Amino acid sequence: MVLTEAEIEAELDRLMEAPEVDEEQVKDLEKRMIEFTKTNREIEDGYGSGSGHPSQLQRVYLVLPDPNSQNSTKLKTQTRRRTRKSPAMDSVYKTDENFAADVAALLAPLPTPQLQEYFNKLITSRRCNGIEVKNNGTIGKGVYANSEFDEDELILKDEILVGIQHSSNKVDCLVCSFCFRFIGSIEKQIGRKLYFKNLGVSGCCDDDSSEEDECVKYNGNEEQCGGSSSSHNTLPEGVVSSLMNGEMALPHTDKFPLPSPLSCPGGCQEAFYCSESCAEADWESSHSLLCTGERSESISREALGEFIKHANDTNDIFLLAAKAIAFTILRYRKLKAEHVDKKAKQSEPKQSLLLEAWKPVSIGYKRRWWDCIALPDDVDPTDEGAFRMQIKNLACTSLELLKIAIFDKECEALFSLEIYGNIIGMFELNNLDLVVASPVEDYFLYIDDLPDAEKEETEEITRPFLDALGDEYSDCCQGTAFFPLQSCMNHSCCPNAKAFKREEDRDGQAVIIALRRISKNEEVTISYIDEELPYKERQALLADYGFSCKCSKCLEDSSSI
Repeated sequence: MVLTEAEIEAELDRLMEAPEVDEEQVKDLEKRMIEFTKTNREIEDGYGSGSGHPSQLQRVYLVLPDPNSQNSTKLKTQTRRRTRKSPAMDSVYKTDENFAADVAALLAPLPTPQLQEYFNKLITSRRCNGIEVKNNGTIGKGVYANSEFDEDELILKDEILVGIQHSSNKVDCLVCSFCFRFIGSIEKQIGRKLYFKNLGVSGCCDDDSSEEDECVKYNGNEEQCGGSSSSHNTLPEGVVSSLMNGEMALPHTDKFPLPSPLSCPGGCQEAFYCSESCAEADWESSHSLLCTGERSESISREALGEFIKHANDTNDIFLLAAKAIAFTILRYRKLKAEHVDKKAKQSEPKQSLLLEAWKPVSIGYKRRWWDCIALPDDVDPTDEGAFRMQIKNLACTSLELLKIAIFDKECEALFSLEIYGNIIGMFELNNLDLVVASPVEDYFLYIDDLPDAEKEETEEITRPFLDALGDEYSDCCQGTAFFPLQSCMNHSCCPNAKAFKREEDRDGQAVIIALRRISKNEEVTISYIDEELPYKERQALLADYGFSCKCSKCLEDSSSI
């Protein structure tokens, strides 16, 4: 009997709600789900996404509790059962059912003229007139040079649409919650790090993170952003407090001034800013709905707190998805208010306003998260169906918490699981690592370059702090973000451009630099993976993005196999 994907999901739900679960039937249906996923990947093999994951990518993997914990969620078991749907999950699924037409309209690709107009305006506002976004019938949208670029020339600085600093990184780096520039002072940055270190709290190293994940490239060098296993000297608590409170000044820190931190206008203790303009921009774009402070515009601060805790305990990508939804709701309200102010004779249909509000999010290539997430190495291929269902249920739980916290009846379609899954899938396929180098590292390098006599005198004061920090002195701000223009750049295993932070790039913007001379009308490409890997390994990694690379290097390599 041939079943559609929706019918398979419905049958799985029915089986799991039965008093006795037929494991054989469940396993058979999960196998069929895997086949649907594989078929979808083959259909999308042409890759019409224009998604932009460079080699410094941040894949959105599930974070699970310690396997030895009583509360752990084990992905690998002898017999796995799908999570039964709770009433909360039923509520989410009903939204998908009741707003199917609205959801379909939100996920429908923009007509080419509208898409072209949107990107043209964006390029003008970014002042990067040397490029244009064009739609190619074979590979979808891509970025093309409409002027020549020399090697190492700046091609693009792209502003963030939505981005977050990883939750674990917040104990290591105090940055602006909007532009991600370091704030405070060198003393405050060092003091905070040592304070949390003395408490045994550090976000720089996870037990299951690889050595490769703990490093990022900055100015062409491999700089360690992860912690060191070596022992560190501990400074007296009073000294650390003096650094944090500004009572102690270190020599030469005046050479590295940082903006003073501004508190969140909503009164939460989670967001800080480098300027009034950043605080206002963040409040108006998303934070007013996601703030846990007294002046929050959420409908339930308690539920919002639960949503944030769930995201921090599982995967902080949910926080980014919440930003995308909050951004759309607030943009919808603004568009509606402007329309009312114009006193138009005919009221604008609600759906058309919502589609306009959603437009900045709509331009990213999307697939459902549970369909496109790469299967972790520790999950047996025979358990793939159950793994993907577990991911879906995790997203459903997150969405229900968010719905209770910031629900807007006029934007109800945004709270469908299909929309939520596609938003996270868009991040999975397009996001770029958000990396900002630490001024603390620059400070200690400056000390190291002083003339010998001055260096020796200065290090009598600074050396204890450097020893206490250990290798973590160079911790950078790390996060993940969606960049509208950069995400349109297609992949090549022989790219002509790369994401690269220069010495002067001190905020969260994406920076794209030419690797070689680029001719006018040539497509600007970057690499989503390590292009030096063997052909088969490259193709296997790129399959996770839903396409098979046919660049000149791959065609040459494939002919020799």
